[in-house]
Amino acid sequence: MENLKTKLVTTDWQSVSESMNEKGYAIIPKILQDEQCNELIQEYNNENLYRKTVVMERYRFGLGEYKYFDYPLPKIIQTLREMIYPKLSPIANLWMKVLNIDKVFPETFEELQSLCHKNNQLKPTPLILKYGKGGFNTLHQDLYGDVYFPMQTVLFLNEPDKDFTGGEFVLTQQTPRAQSKAIVLKPKKGDMLIFTTNFQPIKGTRGYYRVNMKHGVSEVISGKRHTLGVIFHEATS
Repeated sequence: MENLKTKLVTTDWQSVSESMNEKGYAIIPKILQDEQCNELIQEYNNENLYRKTVVMERYRFGLGEYKYFDYPLPKIIQTLREMIYPKLSPIANLWMKVLNIDKVFPETFEELQSLCHKNNQLKPTPLILKYGKGGFNTLHQDLYGDVYFPMQTVLFLNEPDKDFTGGEFVLTQQTPRAQSKAIVLKPKKGDMLIFTTNFQPIKGTRGYYRVNMKHGVSEVISGKRHTLGVIFHEATS
């Protein structure tokens, strides 16, 4: 666990901030060690860890399965939430300011969690996702309630082109009065992707404007693909 904390402390968060402001996403390499990735995958069938399982095709979300963790969260996930959120809240507040949105996010994760609980959003949202051959995830946004933080993270637990092929992470940028732009990413095992939950500000000739974003996963051609999603706001169900 100490290596995770050290990695987060020594991350160049200024560079992350610049990437988020410019692109709406940032990749931080090797946040998790191989052993940590493997342990999370091995615990996939430990039902004591989870509060809810979702079979994607049942809801036309795609083809695959994901499970929401229950409290108490594994230490890795709790550490990620508590240490990453304070680095992202200043970026989120800047976004609110330039888009003239009357919203200020608190400085600490505990304060955000308290805000969610006051809004009856009591359920933890971190989740682990599993895809096999043919698996995919349709484009979507993870909002869960009236209180939602505009950034989230996903950690990649398998090595692309070794453990699986296909299964790229896809972001779409829906620019007003223009065609959508697709961004296709292929992070490596242990990497963490931070990305916008639902929109980002883009600077135009007349100031900033809002661009909506969605994310999903392209079809897995072979093998198995697991990811850990760490969302900061809580859910109502």
